Amino acid sequence: MLLEISGLTKYFGGLAAVSQLDFHVNKGGISGLIGPNGAGKTTVFNLITGVFPPTTGRVTFDGIDVTGKKPHVIAELGIGRTFQLNPLFADFTVLENVSASFHLRPKSSWLDAYFNTATYRRNEAYILEQSLEILQLVGLDKVKYELAKNLPHGYQKMLGIARALATKPKLLLLDEPIAGMNPDEIAFTLKNIRKTQQQGVTFLIVEHNMQILDLCDRVVVINFGQKITEGLPQEVRKNKEVIKAYFGG
Repeated sequence: MLLEISGLTKYFGGLAAVSQLDFHVNKGGISGLIGPNGAGKTTVFNLITGVFPPTTGRVTFDGIDVTGKKPHVIAELGIGRTFQLNPLFADFTVLENVSASFHLRPKSSWLDAYFNTATYRRNEAYILEQSLEILQLVGLDKVKYELAKNLPHGYQKMLGIARALATKPKLLLLDEPIAGMNPDEIAFTLKNIRKTQQQGVTFLIVEHNMQILDLCDRVVVINFGQKITEGLPQEVRKNKEVIKAYFGG
């Protein structure tokens, strides 16, 4: 397994936003973390990526205990993420947005940049080449010179994924990647997530839209911060507790 969550709990005051959560993510697959609005899904992402320290529990990534480590440390170890609201550079082109995300690697010093050294030029050429490859992978190569603010909603979401891929993650956490999309945008996004997974990236996807089940190999369902079931997508669809959590009963 690539990621293991053990007894993860987070209290905000007297409220348990996440309570004794256990699950794991296998390398090379697409796992889903679903549940109705307010179930605690984004809080789980924030605990994994170090935005919040857990009250109790452990997060193990690729054999390393990353519990409570700073976000930049976790990113350097190979966990990338997107957000519900994409933090894009609105007045940058699509290509510039991706290129700007190569801040973790490769690295050049300010002296390299100032003196335009061979190391700096080599790194800049690498960043351009890799950025173009990422845009082709996620289906945005034809709009690489468009300003980010002019893209349709679905393309902006995919640009957020492209920016996260620039950090060279082993595991990519997607926070509601198809929220607010029309059917064509959903189809575009799901197709390109699958294409990216086939290139060796492992995904953990948070969604409340159960259409994401069509993409997942395995699914964990939470409600009020607690796991109510885990299994194959076809099993989850029929689970009475899942139906109750979404539709009441």
